[in-house]
Amino acid sequence: MDNIVGLYTSAEGRISRKTFWLGILGILVVNLLISFLIMPLVGVSMMPNMAALTDPSIDAAAVSKMVADSIRASSWAGLVMFIIFAYPGYALMVKRRHDKDNNGMDVLIYLGLTALLLLVQALGIGYDTMTVGEITVPTPSMILTLLSLVVGVFAIYLLVVLGFLRGTAGPNQYGPDPLGGAAAAAA
Repeated sequence: MDNIVGLYTSAEGRISRKTFWLGILGILVVNLLISFLIMPLVGVSMMPNMAALTDPSIDAAAVSKMVADSIRASSWAGLVMFIIFAYPGYALMVKRRHDKDNNGMDVLIYLGLTALLLLVQALGIGYDTMTVGEITVPTPSMILTLLSLVVGVFAIYLLVVLGFLRGTAGPNQYGPDPLGGAAAAAA
């Protein structure tokens, strides 16, 4: 982890599991800072205004609109956050796949499916409505639910492959073993 900028900007070479997890931790910290400090300052919140939703003077149609607007806004915020962190995450994931002597095409497929899912959610496509009491709320359709399930299963697969499985011992077509000679034999 000599070059932290290269860790997030280059998809060349190999990295160890430790470097991968430290890189993910860095992305997570920046993501949380943006989500909880910067986005509220510009008026974007991932959560609905709960005080307004429980106000008894607001009619059901207004509450329904607030819920739908909140879901739409958080979907767009999620898409923006994905776009911000897609390439740094891609660089980390591909280098881990390189450590397993794999070209990382599965990472691109996962990121593409995730982008598609987030875009569909942000555009409000694939939602049905359900009435609870007097309030109408959007609910994911079966197709959107299935797409979410596919993306979730793919994410679990990548989590295991990238975060827990050991890389190829010794050099491979993507570079030298990130653990080095003696450390690689011990791991």
